[in-house]
Amino acid sequence: MSTTKLSVKNWSPADQPREKLLAKGTGALSDAELLAIIIGSGNMEENSVKLSQRILHAAGNNIGQLSKFSVNDLVSNFKGIGNAKAVSIVAALELGRRRKAEDTESRKKICCSIDIYNYFYPVLCDLPHEEFWALFLNNSRRIIDRVKISQGGVAQTGVDGRLIYKEALTRLASYVVLCHNHPSGNPHPSRHDDDTTFRLKKGLRLLEIILCDHLIFCEGAYYSYADKERI
Repeated sequence: MSTTKLSVKNWSPADQPREKLLAKGTGALSDAELLAIIIGSGNMEENSVKLSQRILHAAGNNIGQLSKFSVNDLVSNFKGIGNAKAVSIVAALELGRRRKAEDTESRKKICCSIDIYNYFYPVLCDLPHEEFWALFLNNSRRIIDRVKISQGGVAQTGVDGRLIYKEALTRLASYVVLCHNHPSGNPHPSRHDDDTTFRLKKGLRLLEIILCDHLIFCEGAYYSYADKERI
């Protein structure tokens, strides 16, 4: 019996991902079929759809988890995925993440922790490393700007308060919100998080700027110092 794979090109036109998209639209395609369009071809044993299914399975069939895969992860673990294909996958997922970020830009006024969470979720939710951001608000609590303050490893990242103070003063901010993620999946603050929060609150107060919250992000959860009445 022949073990030669059946190329996607030999499928019925109605089942070929590109032709299916043209005929029925993006909504008719599975995640694997959309990913197959991005990678273009498979390997000697698998067509592009089968390879895409295997990649998605490795990510728990979760696009958010797939977004955490690096170029090296994809090249090292999946036969048929070279640098060019891996870069295409990572770039496509980053475009999707940026689109979600733009969608939240319309929420310009920050009234509560869920507003902050919705605004920063596309930025922080899929990162395999820790990042620390500051959000600057005017006296009506409308967003002026956001700035990434630092980036670290899996455990924690250092925060230079002087940079936050400078950025806040430059933007004439009345309020500041701090945000960082915990790649570990545990949203509860560490002693380092507490020390950082209270140190920055004190420094901002001397500049007559209010630290109104500090959120710690995880996949599907967050911790708010303001909600816990700790700020």
